[in-house]
Amino acid sequence: MTERVHHPQGLIYSTGTQVVALRTIYGQGGRLLHPTGAVGVVVKSPGDLDHSYRVRFPDGVEEALRRDEIVLLAKYKEGALTDSEAAPARAELFDRVIYRCIIGSRAYGLDDQESDTDYRGIFLPTAEQHWSIFGVPEQLDCYETQEQYWELQRFLILALKANPNVLECLYTPLVEKATPLAEELLAMRSVFVSKLLYQTYNGYVMSQFKKMQADLRNQGQVKWKHVMHLIRLLLAGIRALREGIVTIRVEEHRERLLAIKREEFPWEETERWRRSLHREFDDALAATKLPDRPDYLRVNAFLIDARQRGIGTALP
Repeated sequence: MTERVHHPQGLIYSTGTQVVALRTIYGQGGRLLHPTGAVGVVVKSPGDLDHSYRVRFPDGVEEALRRDEIVLLAKYKEGALTDSEAAPARAELFDRVIYRCIIGSRAYGLDDQESDTDYRGIFLPTAEQHWSIFGVPEQLDCYETQEQYWELQRFLILALKANPNVLECLYTPLVEKATPLAEELLAMRSVFVSKLLYQTYNGYVMSQFKKMQADLRNQGQVKWKHVMHLIRLLLAGIRALREGIVTIRVEEHRERLLAIKREEFPWEETERWRRSLHREFDDALAATKLPDRPDYLRVNAFLIDARQRGIGTALP
């Protein structure tokens, strides 16, 4: 995977930022001071994009340069790596999707008439795309259709870290597309479920509730839909430790969870339920028969095999 430099159009470079001059710097009498491509440091930033930066060069010379006359040094060094026509087109990578599923409220059994349909999945670039100096992104997004796909290696690493969103992709009952390779991954999904799930799920919920308690103190409100999903996450984590599977459907808790979403469940009662679930989570961890860690070697063997099968143009 290739690291890229993010370069928002409206970004104002801060003092101390290294930049490259895109025009020649002349002194009195037309004397050349610095050629195009010289590196300097921003010593004064403008308040908006219509005014100039003050840039100082290594010899102490300072020059006023407009935004279109400088570029970030890191961005400049990337050259055509980020915008070359040789880089794989986004549409080409969407054609390499090997797995597409539905997660979110519809998968949980918590949907209503206003619920979106959230698509998630995996794409496998060809060997040529993957080996190219231009690389491929770790993630593809299409906001218009609520689609998000992870590159296979990125997906596997997140699953090994017990990322809830990724594990739910492996266990959702709503699968729209699965190539033979994806079917093999689904058949081995249990190798990702380990005691590590406790730290990931439990720790995330605790940190989020701490932020919400601060929101209540400072703003007097919280995002109740988020509260609902945090409770759901605890329920799923407890069952995973007890049964070795990641639960998606939560029909038995549907009405209670939706009452939280509708703000019909008092905060104090929600807190009592959460604390009770944390205690159950601790008990489940003490009693679980799950391994301490996922099966890294088996997952690595799967990835290598997938890469080899990706040498051809056919989607495995």
